[in-house]
Amino acid sequence: MVQAARELLAVRTPLDAELMVSDMIGAWWGRRVRGGDVEQVLGEGLVDYAAKAGTPASLTLLMCLAYLGTARQGAKAEGAALAMMESGVARPGWADKVGAVKPAGCYVSRDAYGDQDTVICTFAYRWNETSQLKDRHALVMVVDYNMSGMARDAWVSSQVDKLLEQANAEAAGNPMLLFEEIQPEQARALLESAMKATREPKTPPPVSDSYSAYHAFARARLKALPPGRKRPAPLHIEAPYSRERRAMLAAEFLASDAAEHLSDPSAASRCADHIIDYGCEQDFNRPLRVSPTKCETFLLDWLPRKVLLSVAEQEAMPHVLSAWVRFAAHRTGLPEQGLKATLDAVWEATGKFPEAYRDPTSFGLDLPLLERLLPDGDLSALARRVFAFPYLQGTHNGIELDTLNPADEADRRTLLEIDHGGTIDQEHLAWHEEIATRLWEGDPPQLWEAAQRLLDLGHDRHDVLHVLIEIAERIGGDPDELAAALDDIADIPDEI
Repeated sequence: MVQAARELLAVRTPLDAELMVSDMIGAWWGRRVRGGDVEQVLGEGLVDYAAKAGTPASLTLLMCLAYLGTARQGAKAEGAALAMMESGVARPGWADKVGAVKPAGCYVSRDAYGDQDTVICTFAYRWNETSQLKDRHALVMVVDYNMSGMARDAWVSSQVDKLLEQANAEAAGNPMLLFEEIQPEQARALLESAMKATREPKTPPPVSDSYSAYHAFARARLKALPPGRKRPAPLHIEAPYSRERRAMLAAEFLASDAAEHLSDPSAASRCADHIIDYGCEQDFNRPLRVSPTKCETFLLDWLPRKVLLSVAEQEAMPHVLSAWVRFAAHRTGLPEQGLKATLDAVWEATGKFPEAYRDPTSFGLDLPLLERLLPDGDLSALARRVFAFPYLQGTHNGIELDTLNPADEADRRTLLEIDHGGTIDQEHLAWHEEIATRLWEGDPPQLWEAAQRLLDLGHDRHDVLHVLIEIAERIGGDPDELAAALDDIADIPDEI
């Protein structure tokens, strides 16, 4: 990378240099290294190595890293660059202007469905206090609300006027598009929230091929936007729905003309609750937002993974969802072509729903057992709870296991004692209780992810549990350290 930095000496503007270095450090974005944080191991390692090189190219690289790097990288790079400049190392004439930008307007293009926002933030360089702004450019980012509001694409354009004219023209002739100017504070809040959502997943996020190359550039540019005295909420965030408000919305739907054809009111009511919960908990408190993609995701992905439906609810759900689309479109003013496209998508997904939603009882699990394991109806918890409590049926030393409730603290201890043959040290049992409770609640998610990795390698269940106990006992109560330690597990150490 230090060798590649020689190319920085040939560029003519700080913008070109910033984009080149952003692309360079994007090579490790989203990746993991064993035994440490990738930004510390590679990012700070690059700063240290460039500082030792002592060349004009490495100095220019450090000046760019001082602006584009993380807080720790930036501080180290700035200190190293100052030391090199004091020793007389040469640098390009534009190098002092790296990051010296001023916001020049922010805009958003959004579709009528609310599926995504395309945010355009324009900037220009101020070479001195009296000169005009130069090298105007636009940072463009796509925020996808069907993917947890993450930023999934980014790029930079120097054709600012052409870009804005094109976006305005597309919206002018299409009722499904809206293009408007927004306050820089709103743009910053929206994009910082979106970039945070992109960082959240432990697996590589589904972003565009170019996102990593522009990630550092975008992160730095957002800091040039004003945060405002009172930090504004991102544009997509709405006020939370209380349980009472959700119940009222469900009642309004069931009493509406859109729902009058539904033949099973009880099943329809429960299905409506699931639709509203999905909109509140997975779509930023927007249960009335409907789109083809959102409805397909709800019906074919979220429900089969997350919710335990009765047979009546399985049969009713596609019809209730179609009725909800009509009800919600009327309430939100979705254009007719958007309503038609969404209903068509629900119709197509309806044929796939019976295959996508596999009733857990079809796998040989009795309904009473499912109800004990899933009192909250969270279908995604089934596998980890079965792992935590494998003995829930039959008789052991006169105890009817079918009568024990794994959600109850006393019954949980009894089940774990039976799991160990009835003889176990009480302190060790307490740690098994700790792990079983965490697995039951899914806290932290990395616990079950680590267990699955070890099980996939062919390790015995009890050996896996003892590894999890060893880590929890060693780390203590720090949730971030526990999550990081669990993320690092690749196999069972020999000493366990």
